[in-house]
Amino acid sequence: MKPIRYTQAMIDEFKGNGFWTDETFFDFYDRNAAQLGDREALVDSRYRVTWNQAKDLTNAIATAWASGGLPKDARVIIQSPNSVYGFLARIAAERAGLISLTVYPYLRQRELEYMMELTQASMVVIPHVYRKFDYLEMYKGFMQKFPSLKQVYLFDEDVPAAAPEGTKSLVTTAQEYLGKIDQALLDSRRLDTTGDVALLTTTTGTTGIPKLVEWPIASRVCTAKGRIDIWDLNKEDITMAVAPHAGGAAGTLTYFAAPMAGAKTVMLEEFDPRLALEVMAKEKVTAIGVVPTHLVRMLEEDIESYDLSNLRFIRSAGGYLPPKVASEAEERFGAAITSDLGTQDVGSVSGCRVTDSVEVRRGSVGRPLPGNVVKLLDDDGNQVPDGEPGVLWFRGPHAPAGYYRDEELTSTVFNPDGWSTTGDIVKLDKECLWIMGRKKDMIIRGGQNIYPAEIEGMLNNHPAVGSVAVVGMPDEEMGEKTCAYVVPKPGAEFAFKDMVDFLLSKQIAKYKLPERLEIVEDMPTVGDSGKINKEDLKKDIAAKLAREKA
Repeated sequence: MKPIRYTQAMIDEFKGNGFWTDETFFDFYDRNAAQLGDREALVDSRYRVTWNQAKDLTNAIATAWASGGLPKDARVIIQSPNSVYGFLARIAAERAGLISLTVYPYLRQRELEYMMELTQASMVVIPHVYRKFDYLEMYKGFMQKFPSLKQVYLFDEDVPAAAPEGTKSLVTTAQEYLGKIDQALLDSRRLDTTGDVALLTTTTGTTGIPKLVEWPIASRVCTAKGRIDIWDLNKEDITMAVAPHAGGAAGTLTYFAAPMAGAKTVMLEEFDPRLALEVMAKEKVTAIGVVPTHLVRMLEEDIESYDLSNLRFIRSAGGYLPPKVASEAEERFGAAITSDLGTQDVGSVSGCRVTDSVEVRRGSVGRPLPGNVVKLLDDDGNQVPDGEPGVLWFRGPHAPAGYYRDEELTSTVFNPDGWSTTGDIVKLDKECLWIMGRKKDMIIRGGQNIYPAEIEGMLNNHPAVGSVAVVGMPDEEMGEKTCAYVVPKPGAEFAFKDMVDFLLSKQIAKYKLPERLEIVEDMPTVGDSGKINKEDLKKDIAAKLAREKA
């Protein structure tokens, strides 16, 4: 299946510059089997496999699928908890020339029906029951509704009698085909790394049905190499998927980057803070992939009673990480927390090095990844002077091919020359991108632009501030003024004068000072992302002003 957006000129450009290669992700399993064969590759609570075993099991599963009537480019949905066979299913799909869509275990009928209809998936790989939910029963219903769905594989070793006819165990099938691997067949179905769609991912919007994004292999390999470099990831590392591997928080580290570096990956099937800490200590984990909620939950435990001396960095993504949580986590875990910028819709933009200073890692999103070109534009589309904030636009080899089979929707994100924007207002300083806020969040006070992130970054360093959000409030004279919402740290007091004096000590322009302070017990959030819902805060302050005026 040809990617929807990549042109031959684009392919020639990024291949010619060395950013896109002909390497597939399976190639790194093949290399690791040759160089690190007897070393452990993948571990969960039930299985431990070496690189030799991982390669052979992948080839076995891929042979079963390729010889079982699935044509090249057939779509397969993999709904997998963190597990060894979840990883093997993903890499086997690539090896068999199939297009895989790996989705979160918590997705249900509404989202999955949309994905089934859009992709016309031929096969699904699922657990029978996970967290007391019967996935097999749900997909039995899908088989009646979608004629394209012909085959179900279970991660379980046993297939229940009530399963649809032809349902098979992935584990049993893998063992059965170890003696039937057909290398020639698999080689004939090898995906072109720039000319074929290999992966589909889902966007993580907070409203509506997630969109599907097309990815050839080359762009994902390119990004993984960039991450490996800034994380200093190598074959001595032991990564751990605490967050689901279907998402970027853990998947980028463990599924995409770790095998390329020859690093081992440990899977935590179900999150429990104590279990996570126990596994990290037992397996001598050096890097974990989490969402902020995982850090918050683990910080509630007696971290110091576990030997986490091997841990060197934490990849937190998928939601807003409050600075106070980041600081406490770095201190108590004894590991650096990385920052980066990217989305499923537009791809990866930048990232911080593990060795960067706290100021850079906490305040910026790092340097553009190799091959990415960035420009900062004003409202008229002109580039802003050096050091001035502007809307971030970027172009490079880390971007996806677009939305699945939808040229019109893709054109709303990428222009004909391949440029796209994240919608962030940033400034470029010390070679790093510093986010000042979203364009829609910018406050215009009497014609002067105020960037909330700048003020928030300062106030987050106040010893009495637990979390802060700065929003615009309506004003008849100025158009907008600035209001700061603050959750004080437990037992601390924070007054308007404290805020003003502290900000003035940072030598900021007086027009940037918040002109109102609202003390709250907690912040509204967007869904379960942990991100502060500023729209709710804007409505709140507007309503308060209206009542006061009345």
